Amino acid sequence: MFKTFRKAFQIEDIRKKILYTFLMLIVIRLGSQMPTPGVNPQYIKDFFAQNTGEAFNLFNAFTGGSFEQMSIFALSITPYITSSIIMQLMTIAIPKLEEMQKEGEDGRKKIAAMTRYVTVALALIESTAMAVGFGRQGLLVEYNFVNAATVVLTLTAGSAFLMWIGERITEKGVGNGISIVLVINIISRIPSDMTTLFEQFVKGKSFASGTLAVIIILAIILALVVFVIILQDGERRIAVQYSQKVQGRRTYGGQSSSIPLKVNTAGVIPIIFASSLMQFPIVIASFLGKGNGSGIGSEILRGLNQGNWCNPQHIQYSWGLIVYIILTVFFAYFYTSITFNPMEIANNMKKSGGFIPGIRPGKPTVEYLTKILNRIIFIGACGLIMIQVVPIFFNGVFGASVSFGGTSLIIIVSVILETLKQIESQMLVRNYRGFLNR
Repeated sequence: MFKTFRKAFQIEDIRKKILYTFLMLIVIRLGSQMPTPGVNPQYIKDFFAQNTGEAFNLFNAFTGGSFEQMSIFALSITPYITSSIIMQLMTIAIPKLEEMQKEGEDGRKKIAAMTRYVTVALALIESTAMAVGFGRQGLLVEYNFVNAATVVLTLTAGSAFLMWIGERITEKGVGNGISIVLVINIISRIPSDMTTLFEQFVKGKSFASGTLAVIIILAIILALVVFVIILQDGERRIAVQYSQKVQGRRTYGGQSSSIPLKVNTAGVIPIIFASSLMQFPIVIASFLGKGNGSGIGSEILRGLNQGNWCNPQHIQYSWGLIVYIILTVFFAYFYTSITFNPMEIANNMKKSGGFIPGIRPGKPTVEYLTKILNRIIFIGACGLIMIQVVPIFFNGVFGASVSFGGTSLIIIVSVILETLKQIESQMLVRNYRGFLNR
């Protein structure tokens, strides 16, 4: 990784892109410290102090702590992420959008414009819900229309500005802009989480026990990082052979290739879907100021809360972990099924004269691809569950309350690997150009 960056800084145009990206990240972190007008910052701090491990912790990690401080970037780019997922699903479900996507660059630009509009609409809805739901409970210094409207407009504008920065990084920076914005927010929370772990397991302990705690924590983090890298890079290659065609005096085809099927086909989407679905009732209850009672509804909410899972004192709430695992597996299959079509792959192979050795073209190829894909999806889902459950286990058993978890780790590693690949590809293109110029 360091070797790649060292070589990249030796190339002027790539060095400018890296510096531009770095400046944009500084702007993001500065904006994350600017408070939203009309907001009582102490209220949201007290809210987090009383709800350690609640549903908002993941959201706070995605915003880089901006939500906890209620800065102008409190919504971060979460509306854009949600909008992108919605548009991707709609592209599969609505034939007109699917045709638009196949139109090439013009179609992709139209879908990108729609994604921006949906992002602003979602940011407007989320900021309104926060201003009204939390505003009545003390978030606003004075709950009135002017203050509520100011908060709504500020948070919506902040989310739209972050979306613009992400697109500029993609266009003028190293690329992968939206993902980089999300990663810098998550990384900004790591020092705070490490400080929490230090104070909880190392500070005040004897030298032997403190050293052992440091070794265990570092070993767990390193093992998870290595496992995530293996999971993200793992793939199953299906061999494809192309038949020879003779036209005149020339022979075409006869080449061999492969179809790479990633083990983690759906990425981090299943975890986000499962977490969001389970946290939605808790978020609504928090907006309404309910959920801390003693009825059956409150018991269900406690079971949905990740902070109560694997806790020996409240083991009865760990049923939520089982539901979470089932939902993760379900969404892994669901998301892959709408983004990867074995029948389309088989038809394209048939049209180009390709076939899988030992498998007949047509329906047998579709069935073979589906069988292989189902196995890979299950392995990938199990890998996601392992990465996500380890932090939950230590949080429940040892009380390691940090916002940095398996979801954050998967996002950080995958985005860093993808960004490095993009930088390397830009360096490779430049080398080719230099060779052709010479």
